[in-house]
Amino acid sequence: MGMILACFSRALGQWGDARFRRVVALGVGLTLALLVALYALMIGAIQWLVPETTDLPLLGPVGGLDTLLSVGSILLMLLASVFLMVPVASAFTGLFLEDVVDAVEDRHYPTLPEARPQTLAEGLIGAVNFFGIALGANLIALFLWPFAGPLVPVLFWGLNGYLLGREYFTLVAQRRLGRTEARRLWRANRPRIWGAGVLMAAPLSIPVVNLLIPVFGVATFTHLFHRLNTR
Repeated sequence: MGMILACFSRALGQWGDARFRRVVALGVGLTLALLVALYALMIGAIQWLVPETTDLPLLGPVGGLDTLLSVGSILLMLLASVFLMVPVASAFTGLFLEDVVDAVEDRHYPTLPEARPQTLAEGLIGAVNFFGIALGANLIALFLWPFAGPLVPVLFWGLNGYLLGREYFTLVAQRRLGRTEARRLWRANRPRIWGAGVLMAAPLSIPVVNLLIPVFGVATFTHLFHRLNTR
């Protein structure tokens, strides 16, 4: 755990880097835009499906159900954003992974040879794949949560910590080792990488804060990779 906290501390120490702030701004803007679009679609669907006046058994005509459901959808969207933020924010940050990793390596590991850059196509494919995996896993977990009781946070952090650790570490490592060797290094250090992922996943469940974590997550896993890659 000491190594993980040291890596996270070094990542936080680079907040003043303009490249960090640029990725944060882009990630926050794109994430909020997507959430607003999803909410607009939900409101449109409610207004289209639910008439202004509805005849209910024993009560007769009742008006305002569409408005009531629209107001309720705000609460539903706020709740959903906690789950959506993990795949959405992380997927968007995956598109800008190169900027974050380059900023970390330029500052802390300036003697390293140039890494193989990630192409735009690779970034898009990686972002889409991770979004799909994280979204699917969290939707499945959502059905299990009613049975988890007080262990819901543990389930959320454990699941997303595993996903974030595997994806972030592999993306960072494969720039210098290739995908096969990156996966081998991940398997050899799976518990430690999972622990680092949980450290990222816990604040992802906090609205607003979760918008900042993906950038620091990439930076943390960059430091962790260089500490574990002792070849």
